[in-house]
Amino acid sequence: MQATHAGHDRWIDLTELTAQHCQQKAFCHKIIHRFHVESVDVGDVGFVDGGTLLEWIDTAAYATAAQWCAGHCVAASVGNLHLERPIGLGELVELHADLVYTGRSSMHILVTICSGDPSLAKAGQTAQCSIVFVAVDTGGNPVEVPRWTPVTMLDLQRHRQARARVRMRRRIEGAMDAMSYTDGSTAPRTTLRFRAAAADVDSDGNVRGGRVMRWIDEAAYACGVGWTGSEVITSYIAGIRFHQPVFVGDAIEAGARIIHTGPRSVHASIHVTNADTVGGRSCVVAHGVVVVVAVGDHGGARLVQKWEPASDQDTRLDQHALFLIELRQYIEPFTTAAIFATDAESAGSGDCTDKIG
Repeated sequence: MQATHAGHDRWIDLTELTAQHCQQKAFCHKIIHRFHVESVDVGDVGFVDGGTLLEWIDTAAYATAAQWCAGHCVAASVGNLHLERPIGLGELVELHADLVYTGRSSMHILVTICSGDPSLAKAGQTAQCSIVFVAVDTGGNPVEVPRWTPVTMLDLQRHRQARARVRMRRRIEGAMDAMSYTDGSTAPRTTLRFRAAAADVDSDGNVRGGRVMRWIDEAAYACGVGWTGSEVITSYIAGIRFHQPVFVGDAIEAGARIIHTGPRSVHASIHVTNADTVGGRSCVVAHGVVVVVAVGDHGGARLVQKWEPASDQDTRLDQHALFLIELRQYIEPFTTAAIFATDAESAGSGDCTDKIG
């Protein structure tokens, strides 16, 4: 799961093109990105690494959000991504980014990832992920967005599910915010340090949300490898929340610590902090919980050593992870388009499809 930015770079022109023409294509509420997985997209175990996938998801979701608001927007949160199976070299990948709900300034985007053998007639669903974007002005202040009204049965189902997720997301984010992380923990930690580079930012000078998500995934990967002694792949994102923007030259730390282990998985909490702040005190710019799975010799999941809490702080972290697992059971999956295929195809207005081979 090495950092491979070349795969994401294929998307930069597409995103910038979308931004340049967003006035012409305003009020389109869905986009499809289609491409083949290349060697630059996969990690050491032959699968697309979590950071690359998260950047793809962010790019597709941003394109839909920017087109809807006809302006600039920033990622606010990412929730509940479960990768049902790894994506391999040569597979055909489709990312369907659909607007499913709008608040006053927020846009809730559902990204459905489908992948499979390009020789097959249809790619199967690999994952779903919801991202919330907030429309902002040049000063970074939230601005109102056009209200989206569901039309089809699929729209109505997803709109209802998105509203239900708003409440669940608040519970998850509240639990994550309430959890304290002190030096009283003996849990294994990994910290990555670097400076935000020009290649990490968008046209407005802010580091892209997808790049911050890559940093979170890379810290989780390093933490997982350190504990298991083997390759790991991202299996689940319990949630990622963005707190502050990041700019070129900022000194960044991505710190991951283990909060729970399953039979084959390592659960890590990651805080991304910026040390270049007024007064010299670090501030949290993003926080996420990521689950990685250890990979065996033949590509399957293998058993991992159990982490045993050894302090009160460790026990609280472990219970926090178990609580997040429990909340996950109450999240209703978004309805798939296949269930309402005829209905969706009949509602062609508002669809915008960007495809690259």
